[in-house]
Amino acid sequence: MASVHNSSPAVLSEFLFICFPGFQSWQHWLSLPLSLLFLLAMAANATLLITIRLEASLHEPMYYLLSLLSLLDIVLCLTVIPKVLAIFWFDLRAISFSACFLQMFVMNSFLTMESCTFMVMAYDRYVAICHPLRYLSIITNHFVAKAAIFVIARNALFFLPVPILSAQLHYCAGNIIKNCICTNLSVSTLSCDDITFNRLYQLVAGWTLLGSDLILIIFSYTFILRAVLRIKAEGAAAKALSTCGSHFILILFFSTILLVLIITNVARKRIPPDVPILLNILHHLIPPAMNPIVYGIKTKEIKQGIQRLLRRLL
Repeated sequence: MASVHNSSPAVLSEFLFICFPGFQSWQHWLSLPLSLLFLLAMAANATLLITIRLEASLHEPMYYLLSLLSLLDIVLCLTVIPKVLAIFWFDLRAISFSACFLQMFVMNSFLTMESCTFMVMAYDRYVAICHPLRYLSIITNHFVAKAAIFVIARNALFFLPVPILSAQLHYCAGNIIKNCICTNLSVSTLSCDDITFNRLYQLVAGWTLLGSDLILIIFSYTFILRAVLRIKAEGAAAKALSTCGSHFILILFFSTILLVLIITNVARKRIPPDVPILLNILHHLIPPAMNPIVYGIKTKEIKQGIQRLLRRLL
């Protein structure tokens, strides 16, 4: 499939990926750890969802929120990684306009959906520790249903304009995307139109949503820490903190990877172009693989539920 050059008036119907422009020779080697991480993420999240579904003792709001997080992780992985592996294994570099902009929408909106889910889970832990007597009346199944609708609707509506704005651009600078995925920056730079508003909207929307979620998470854990420090009963403080341990680890892990990704994109001119591409792929793989594993290890009820599920199967 020939690339469309600057001088061509033809209307583009697809893009072509060029993954790791400087290191295409080792893509096959990279595909092995990526495929293993992908299988781990799929298996771990599927196991967690099945365990929560089959274990009656896990039919509680906290575990329903964890199920929501697992579903978001699965969708993110399936949106990005199979296409990346198809490029590495079979050189299937072409992607249609509609598929590219759909991938762009899912990546942007589901990333902030995860952040919003972490915020709701932080509120759940805040109520559990700071207002334990009111927990059952506040954190109900109805609350979880409304929270899930809010998580999906808020982020989908905020990021729907991003692919729409990109789709309305005129692409006359070729159809070669120097990336493995359809990021807004990688795609819009191929346009001969002014993309200032496009980039500004994504920047403002992303920082508004992620920033507000992070602020609320920090507030929740600040109140949690204050409440825990006031507990004088022996061992009670440690027990209270242990209920938040896995959640806090995942938030820290998610935020750290996101921060590194942002820094590398800001300093794009000072580092090899392949580094942000690799980090972007790993950001859609490592958190989905780690989330269910951390909860499975740190949460006694989930660990016991998985053990019972394995005994049934074996």
